[in-house]
Amino acid sequence: MMSTDLEPDARDLLATAADHTDRDLTRLHARLERAAEDAGVLDVAYRTLDTPVGALLLAATERGLVRVAFAAEDHDAVLASIAARISPRILRAPGRLDDAARQLDEYFEGRRHAFDLPLDLSLATGFRRTVLAQLREIGYGHTASYSAVAVAAGSPRAVRAVGSACATNPLPVVVPCHRVVRSDGTIGQYLGGTDAKRALLRLESAA
Repeated sequence: MMSTDLEPDARDLLATAADHTDRDLTRLHARLERAAEDAGVLDVAYRTLDTPVGALLLAATERGLVRVAFAAEDHDAVLASIAARISPRILRAPGRLDDAARQLDEYFEGRRHAFDLPLDLSLATGFRRTVLAQLREIGYGHTASYSAVAVAAGSPRAVRAVGSACATNPLPVVVPCHRVVRSDGTIGQYLGGTDAKRALLRLESAA
């Protein structure tokens, strides 16, 4: 915080210096981002996006969107996990995620009912990846029960495994695990919190 004991000219000088420093850091980061891309050493780019359900962390590899995370998941912990599981060469580089951010904005504005993004599913394996494929078949404004998803995934008795796949979905919202509900119609749990799940279902039902 700037001291109010300074003379006005001194305060103006410090404010100008701080402003230049912020701009210099922004330009430096942009240069670092471009250099990392050009050198092929930017394995994972990330940014955050403000949405009606809170800040979402978006991360992408060169293959596509690899992670969407709610604030409730702890963005710092998510980034650490990505660094450990995919690559430590990770950098805040919003440019790679411009299209994902634009499509998510359109979704939350009610103008987009399906995402058209390349996805990197390397954080999901085995049956969980099979479940993610089935989740993408649940249309906007519709829901399916955990048991129905298990049947569609070819393992009718794997209801708990479907629940686990939804709870660990690396791409919530884009891969719509929020559309999976309990057989009695109640919404069930959600990795972004039940309030977020209700908000997403309410958004889609209003279209």
